Amino acid sequence: MEVTFLGGADEIGRSAVLVDDSLLLDYGMASESPPQYPVGDVNPDAVVVSHGHLDHAGAVPALMGSGDLPPVHWTPPTRELATTLAEDTLKLHGSTPRCPFTDTDVRRLTQASVTHGYGEPFEAAGYEVTFFNAGHIPGSAHVLVDDSEVRRTSGNRTQSDDGDTRLLYTGDFHTGDQRLVAPSTARPDADAVICESTYSDVTHEARDTVEQRFAESVKQTVWEGGTVVVPAFAIGRTQEAMLVCAANDIDCYVDGMGQRVTKQLKRHPEFLRDADALRGATSSARFVTGGDGQRERIAQQNTVIITTSGMLNGGPAMTYVPAVRHHPTNKVALTGYQVEGTPGRQLLDTGSAELDGRVMPVSAQVELHEFSAHADRDGLLGFLESYRDTPVLAVHGDRTAAFAEELRGEGFEASAPTLGETVTV
Repeated sequence: MEVTFLGGADEIGRSAVLVDDSLLLDYGMASESPPQYPVGDVNPDAVVVSHGHLDHAGAVPALMGSGDLPPVHWTPPTRELATTLAEDTLKLHGSTPRCPFTDTDVRRLTQASVTHGYGEPFEAAGYEVTFFNAGHIPGSAHVLVDDSEVRRTSGNRTQSDDGDTRLLYTGDFHTGDQRLVAPSTARPDADAVICESTYSDVTHEARDTVEQRFAESVKQTVWEGGTVVVPAFAIGRTQEAMLVCAANDIDCYVDGMGQRVTKQLKRHPEFLRDADALRGATSSARFVTGGDGQRERIAQQNTVIITTSGMLNGGPAMTYVPAVRHHPTNKVALTGYQVEGTPGRQLLDTGSAELDGRVMPVSAQVELHEFSAHADRDGLLGFLESYRDTPVLAVHGDRTAAFAEELRGEGFEASAPTLGETVTV
């Protein structure tokens, strides 16, 4: 196979991998200013999307603009989430450089969509492709691409004949515990692995420790009479925060696009770790409509508000954080990594943030609780232990070359492709 890296090489964002100029794995965007898209012109015979986050699926509608529609293969949750992201991008940035597609492209995408469950092989651009649970968000998948025409089965594992190639693209994955989705456990045989490396130099705290600290902090602030704003990503993190609150008897409001995503995910219980738990968390939370000054009134209550956006660069957080920022009894509890240059990162580093075009000092307490949905260093190494004799290509990280060098020191055959590079596997 000839594998070309159109994005996500030595960077986080705009993931896109082209196999033999035919099969495209992901087509994301980096939400920088200006936004960054995969490099080069591409006209694939088929597209396979690993999961429904902007940096992996955000530019897929742009592939629908001309010619025949390439089929787009993904899991049912990924289809819904990616479509929601596309509609939100159109709403916020339509007819600007921040939106590389039209509403017609989004409609055409629904025509090209083909959904598959985990462990169900399907044909795409002449390859046999299989999805496996990646444990990142609901519907996220490891993608196994097999170009062999004849396969032999041994036990529960399928092995390739000599001369055939099985390429495993991990997408984003997590091997640890989350309340929303079960961890990645599948380790299909492969002849080459393209592996994410987001947290290759980080060791996450145990999830139960993170949850306990979050719950105790939130309860303490509410007990003291304060308001807690919990900025959270709409996909995955909002629902995780809801589940943690429900498990710890913490009443909460939920606002922003996370409400719509929650309803969508409830339609796919087979992709959730505990569908009953999410239904219970939804029934105990109060969803915000945002009409007639409702948000301003809620911000004055002694309560907890889970809201988009997770990095304070839009959404109802633009109302809630300014409303609570003056009082040190209040709290802003961030729930995930804050990218350099975002208002969330500014707030952590300086105590001020640019919100809705104004730089605002925040006297409220600011905390970061790392509810990561990615494998950390130990998780990555544990996953790759199953592929010790397999070439590894490190992508989707800001230190991919260093991680590849560390892997080589551990006895792996590892490298880090550069943007635009073509590698033979």
